[in-house]
Amino acid sequence: MKVQRAQQILNATHKIEVDHNGVAVWIDSVNEEQSTAKVHAEDCPADMKTVSVEELQEVQ
Repeated sequence: MKVQRAQQILNATHKIEVDHNGVAVWIDSVNEEQSTAKVHAEDCPADMKTVSVEELQEVQ
């Protein structure tokens, strides 16, 4: 995924499904300068991690 798309998903008013390594995640924030995003698994909000936005996949 590209940084711009991750930012669009973060700002969307409806849910857009995103996976990280096969796990459904929510995007909490996007760092455009570093091309990273803070994400957490949908079923575990406390398990937040920073990943490259290129590792994120939009589920179609």
